Amino acid sequence: MTQPSPSPDPQLEPLTRMQVLAAMGVTAVVLLLISKAWLHFDPAELMPMRLAWADGLLGLGLGLAITLASGMVYRLWPAYRNSADTYLTMVLQPLQWPDLIWLGLLPGLSEELLFRGVMLPAIGMNSLGIAVSAASFGVLHLSSLQQWTYVVWATAIGLVLAIAAVLTGNLLVPIVAHTVTNLASSVVWKLRQQSTTA
Repeated sequence: MTQPSPSPDPQLEPLTRMQVLAAMGVTAVVLLLISKAWLHFDPAELMPMRLAWADGLLGLGLGLAITLASGMVYRLWPAYRNSADTYLTMVLQPLQWPDLIWLGLLPGLSEELLFRGVMLPAIGMNSLGIAVSAASFGVLHLSSLQQWTYVVWATAIGLVLAIAAVLTGNLLVPIVAHTVTNLASSVVWKLRQQSTTA
């Protein structure tokens, strides 16, 4: 049984491939500049990133677990499903398969650098730092007020990524988890769209 394509949010205009790629690139640069400025004006240390196989595998496992959890929430929570479909249609529909690599890497690196690498240690490697970095991460994913459920989900993921960063003390874990989540979710969404249109 094929599912109908989600009806787009009337407040969200369809984007072209170049607009999505440009938005990803500009957002990544802006987040990197904010990170650099924050580190310049705040004496807080950047969370270290150590290349360690165990932490890389932990990030991979965490990313796959987040992807599976997202699939379950998608099936069980209709409001989230509608919000996710609208957001993902806007972002993923215009992209070609090779573009998904950028969709995984650019946010995975720039967002983790700012929210877990800079903001979390600057506020504190504690519950306040975890909550503020997660909430800020969630708000970054707000495309319109009708998409509030997607923000709730992004905030929950921000909590998981921040907790992983605090427990391991290694920025590599949330970077790998975020990148894997973006890549896997994008591939699943694209495959599902192909199967519904076939």
